[in-house]
Amino acid sequence: MSSTTSPPAPARKRKAAAIGWLLSIGLNVVAPILIYNQAHAHGASDFTAILLSGLGPVLDIAVYLAWHRRADEFAIVSLIFLALSGIAALVGPHDAKLLLAKDSLVTGLFGLVCLASLAAARPLMFYFGRKFATDGTKEQVAWWNGLWQFEGFRRVQRNLTIGWGTGYLVEAALRVVCVYSLSNGQAVTVNNILPYAFTGGLIFWTMTYARRAQARGRAAGAPGAPEAAGAV
Repeated sequence: MSSTTSPPAPARKRKAAAIGWLLSIGLNVVAPILIYNQAHAHGASDFTAILLSGLGPVLDIAVYLAWHRRADEFAIVSLIFLALSGIAALVGPHDAKLLLAKDSLVTGLFGLVCLASLAAARPLMFYFGRKFATDGTKEQVAWWNGLWQFEGFRRVQRNLTIGWGTGYLVEAALRVVCVYSLSNGQAVTVNNILPYAFTGGLIFWTMTYARRAQARGRAAGAPGAPEAAGAV
């Protein structure tokens, strides 16, 4: 089977992917809340407790790099935004609410990067899709890259990028509202749950949109349309 028609990542990768997602949720959602509560209970200031709660996401990235022994586009983007979060925490007055609000600026920036990438040769979600739709081998990457020749695939990737960019801008604005209307402890919980809630919603929308695009491609009978539209 040629590199442009080979199937997506094999089913045997799903178990490892599920473990990865559970680990990621544990370190990015559960751990920050527990760390914040424990640090605060032991006398740490709100600002210090919030900073310490960032150790969970740091460990998540370290585990990923140790597990896969490589850094792909997704890991690199995560590292960049983690660095931006760290810089934001050290700049300006050490105010707990301001620190929590700065986290929303990072996700808002990601939304802006998504929308700005529409002007590039290939939008950002093309690369994110390649991470999750392939197993990273040269054959799978070549298969994914080859789908760019289909107009339907290009349209889907651009629309997904618009959706994710807009979604994260809305999420960032909503987080700012929550930070300044809730207690610091409640805001920490919201800050660690809301991004995953939005991400889960966006993933569901992505899958639904991809299936509909695939169905439209099959109904139209366009050459390559089923693969091109549905490979997300």
